[in-house]
This record gives sequence, C-alpha cells and structure tokens, in this order.
Amino acid sequence: MRRTTLAALCLATVATAGLTGCGGEDTAHTSTSPSMTKDRESSPKPKKEPFPGLTGGEIVDRAVKATTGASSLRMTGDFPDDEGGGTLRVDVALNKWGECAGTLGLDGQGETELIKTGDTVYLKYDEAFLRAQGKGESQDTVDATVALLAGRWTKMSVEGPDGEDIAEFCDLDAILGVDGAPDATRGRTTTVDGTPALTLTARDGEDGFTLHVATEGEPYLLRLDSTSPTDPGSLAFSDYGEPVPADEPAGDVLDLDALG
Repeated sequence: MRRTTLAALCLATVATAGLTGCGGEDTAHTSTSPSMTKDRESSPKPKKEPFPGLTGGEIVDRAVKATTGASSLRMTGDFPDDEGGGTLRVDVALNKWGECAGTLGLDGQGETELIKTGDTVYLKYDEAFLRAQGKGESQDTVDATVALLAGRWTKMSVEGPDGEDIAEFCDLDAILGVDGAPDATRGRTTTVDGTPALTLTARDGEDGFTLHVATEGEPYLLRLDSTSPTDPGSLAFSDYGEPVPADEPAGDVLDLDALG
C-alpha cells in the first residue's frame, strides 16, 4: 500500500469479525409444543458474515476496484496541508471523467470554491481566505488582491504547476493511492451514515489506517481514517453515482494564466 501527497489514505484499527452463534436443537424430542415452536420461529437469526471466505486484503482489492470504477462520488473530510501546515478541509464531488466541483478550506480561514471541467480549473476565493493567505504581505498588497479576486471566478489551465496540483483533487486514483493491502485484517461490522459496513485495518510502519467498506450493494469505500503520526486525517465517501455539477461558471472569469 502506498501513500499520496494528498493524505495518508490506506487503512487501520484492530477488532475481529464475529458470527452470532445459535445453539443446536435437541434432537432427542420428536414433538414440540406450540409455544416452543413460536419461540424458535421468533428468535433472531444468526448474522451472516460479510464477504464470506475473503481475506482482508482481498476485500480491500474489491473495495478499491469498485470505488475507482464508480461513475462519481462525493469526498468530504480533512487532512494535513503538506506545504502550508494546518488542516485542509475538503468537500468535493468528482466523477470518472476527471470533473469535480466543491470547496476547499484551511483551518476555518475562509474557503475556495472549485470546479474542474475539461482542461481548466476554476476557483473562487472568499475574502477571509485571501486575507489569511496574505499574511506577511503589506496591507496595500492584501487589499489589492482582495479587491481583484474576492468573490470572483478565476481560471487556470491544468497544464500549469498550480492547476496540476489542484486537479489532483479531481483524480480519484491519485487520491486513493492504493496499490493493495495484502495484510489487511478483518474487523468488526458497523454502520457509516446508516450504511452497513465492515471495518478493516492495516499498518505501514508506524502508520495505522482504518477502512470501512459497504457490505450491501457494491463494496464501496465509505470512510478512511489515518492515525499516522505525520499525516493523520479522515475522508468519507458518499453520493455514489450522483451527477457532479461541474459546469463552467457563467459571466466574467479572470484568467490567472494571462496575468502570470
């Protein structure tokens, strides 16, 4: 299992999956009273083991294949910002064609709206975000930047270094960054936002990871949690198959590439 620059997106935790056992019937009796029959019929049935016969690693492989093969999904969560420090908060819908739309924020210091369609990335910064990023600059410079950019759609090509980095948020393969986890361990069953799920765990050196996989329908990833000492964070995945509103913004759009 490898890690990405966006976050430590792999797996972790402990726990073991178990079956709810039932006692066998007493075969010495050839007849049963009506009350006994009723009790047996109303007793809870044993829970079925999710993904019977599969190892943790095989389940991870299925989950990653299903998730990266989905037509679209929504990703929400937070993880460390490798370059600027702090915590990057993400709420982005993306599809298999590399389109995406959503918001990015940093430690409550404002946020940026994001749209990527085709070879262009569109961004709209709010004033709080611009002022937070302008720390260390002169007041005149910050004020001029806010006047130029705040609340206004801008665009840049994905061919440029900034556009390329931002476009990674729209690349599901890059975000997951999972080659496999053959040593992943099956854990307990749980629910994630009401969806039944199986917990799986794995380690990569000092890094621990937890993966929650849907046990009904497609084995989609529902949540990833990292307890890495250097890259802790969590991401949730939802809204599989829903349309992504990645339409080009209407009206005046400022071309950042043209500004240099």
